[in-house]
Amino acid sequence: MNTKNLKLSKIIIKPNTISPNTTLVKAREILLENKIKRVIVVDKRKPVGIITEKDIAKKIYGLGTKSIKSVKAKEFKPKKIFTLTRNNSIQECAKMMKKYGISSIIILNDDNTLEGIVTKTSLVKIFLTTETTPIKVSKIMKKKVISAEPSDPILLVENLLMKYRISRIIIKRDQKPVGIITFRDFVPAKIPQWIADSADPKEVQEYKFKKGFNEMDSNQMSYLFPFHATDIMTPNPVTVESDKDIQYAIKLMIKYNISGIPVVKKSKLCGIITKSDIVHVLI
Repeated sequence: MNTKNLKLSKIIIKPNTISPNTTLVKAREILLENKIKRVIVVDKRKPVGIITEKDIAKKIYGLGTKSIKSVKAKEFKPKKIFTLTRNNSIQECAKMMKKYGISSIIILNDDNTLEGIVTKTSLVKIFLTTETTPIKVSKIMKKKVISAEPSDPILLVENLLMKYRISRIIIKRDQKPVGIITFRDFVPAKIPQWIADSADPKEVQEYKFKKGFNEMDSNQMSYLFPFHATDIMTPNPVTVESDKDIQYAIKLMIKYNISGIPVVKKSKLCGIITKSDIVHVLI
């Protein structure tokens, strides 16, 4: 079967939606309860925006002492939304995702109302069920891995996420992956409370986006905000051996509802494979 030419109508899913007046608290609850990464903002059945885990994590840090209960979806800076129709192909969808560095495409009806959504997960699943050519993880993984140590301040971790525009940081000890941190780990309610109890939000913002960290900056961050990667990371991350087929990696992603897996060789970190890497194969 030619996977690339399949129509998107085969893989459209129904997204979780909110109205422009939905609060940040409610949007966060929907993400956490449903273990999803995004909600679609809909006004009169038409999509007007997307709010992701990353958006909420960034917004929380910028609130300071302002209550998150008072922030509504319409207050988020509008994101450009990318759309296709059910008649577009999987390959067209994959190309759009790669070109704009996005993880989801909104599917519109003829009257521009919301029909559904296609995500990288949708494409990865169809790849698993239709692609028969074996490809080793080592052939498509990224060898350069952005990582941190368990003792690194969490502000440094988030700075790395922002700086490199990535979705996860591998926490390693002695070259072995011992944890992973994604934007989802910055979403829970305890994060803004930590800031309120531990630091001036303006100083937090300054260090969060600072370029060119040095040892003095790291020491200052530890003083301002004494929480570390080990406090919020998911320990014992799922890993995959570099000589496995990518179908095996996909099954792990689906089973554990994750989008990226550290790649190891003899237990040592040697790369990372993500849904984006698999989507690029479809192109």
